[in-house]
Amino acid sequence: MDDNALAEQLARDLDASFETLVHAHVDRCYAIALRVLGNPHDAEEVAQDALVRAYRALAGYEPDRIRDIRLRAWLATIVVNLCRNRGRRHALPVTPRGPLVEAGAEPAADASDDPAAEAVRADERERLGALLANLPERYRIPIVLRHVDDLSYAELSMVLGRPEGTLKAQVHRGLAMLRAAAAGAGLEELTA
Repeated sequence: MDDNALAEQLARDLDASFETLVHAHVDRCYAIALRVLGNPHDAEEVAQDALVRAYRALAGYEPDRIRDIRLRAWLATIVVNLCRNRGRRHALPVTPRGPLVEAGAEPAADASDDPAAEAVRADERERLGALLANLPERYRIPIVLRHVDDLSYAELSMVLGRPEGTLKAQVHRGLAMLRAAAAGAGLEELTA
């Protein structure tokens, strides 16, 4: 079901349709939070909190307002704001950064049962996740939303409250920083 049809269902009967929203978007919410925070436990809490806040907000909206919501961007806004709040309140623990890259990633086309090859892929994911986690937030969040969650620049502008041109520049600069860091770390496939 597409988000427009889901928004229509939510406008007609929030309680009956909200479970559909959860099933459609919980993995996205978790993946965004994981890539921003780098901690699976915190990401689970943020995803749950985001969905609770979404329900409470929708319960107070008029049906016409619910029909007009762009669900992907609206939920991403809630998740990003909760991540920022959590980051301000808690010092983020140092955790393995492989999940930053791994969550939501498609399995490799040449995935095999070869333990050595899987160990190399896991190491590369860990190293790439660490590079992504070390980017300043003003670059990391737009990159995650644009290239991982596949939001358009118009949606990014809605989520982050910044002009599209600014976001294009931040994504460009952030990717350049990520490529330079990857080249320094020997992750050649990212620099191509």
